[in-house]
Amino acid sequence: MALDRARLREISTNGLWKQNPALIQLLGLCPTLAVTTTALNGISLGLATILVMMIANGAVALLRPLIPHEVRIPLFILIIASLVTVVDLLMNAYLHALYEALGIFVPLIVTNCIVLARVEAFAAKHPVALSLWDGLMMGLGLVWVLGLIGAIRELVGQGTLFAGIEWFVPGWSALTLSESGHGLLLAILPPGAFIVLGFLVALHQAITAWQRERMRQRRLHAPESHVAPRTEVAHG
Repeated sequence: MALDRARLREISTNGLWKQNPALIQLLGLCPTLAVTTTALNGISLGLATILVMMIANGAVALLRPLIPHEVRIPLFILIIASLVTVVDLLMNAYLHALYEALGIFVPLIVTNCIVLARVEAFAAKHPVALSLWDGLMMGLGLVWVLGLIGAIRELVGQGTLFAGIEWFVPGWSALTLSESGHGLLLAILPPGAFIVLGFLVALHQAITAWQRERMRQRRLHAPESHVAPRTEVAHG
C-alpha cells in the first residue's frame, strides 16, 4: 500500500516541530541537560537515539499482533534494551573516545521516555513503514535540539564549536572562536543547560503563537466565495 504523503508530512511536522520531544513533550531531559556540553556530544547521542527509535518502532509494529496487551510494556523495554546493547557495544568498539565522553547516557537510552513513549503511543498502533518514519522524524527533532543546545553551550562556555570532530574525521579540528579557550563557566554547568533549554522553549512558543496569529489573519482576510443569489419564482 502506497504511503499517504499527507500523513508522512504530518508525522514529519509533528516530530520536527509541533510535537518536538525536547521542546514540547519535554521528554528525556536527563540526557538533554547532561550530555549537551558540546554540539558533537548532543548530535552523537541524538543519532544513537534515532537508530534505537527506528528499529524499536519497526520491530514493535511488526510484532504487535503477537504481543499480549497485558505484558506489552516489559516486552517493549526488552526490545529497546537489546537494541541499546548493540549500539553501546558498537560505539565502544569503533568510537571509543566518544563512548567515553557520553558515558552512562548511552546505556540509559533504555530508560529514555522518548523511545518508550513512541513505541507505546505510535508503533503499537500503526504499520511498520509509518512507525519507522515516526521514529526517524522524532529522532531528528531531538537531534537538532540537542545539537543546538550543545552548540550554544560550547560557544559561550568554551569558545569553540564542534570540539571532538577529530574522532569522526581524522585531521579535522574544532573551530576556535576564543583564543583564551575560556568562556562563561555557567554555560557548561547543568544550570546553563536549563537556561538555554528555557530560552529555546520560549522561542518555540513565540514562533508557534506568531504562526497561529498569521493563519488567523489570513482566514479573516480571505476573499469570500461569491455565490449566485437564488431567484425566487412566484407561483400562482
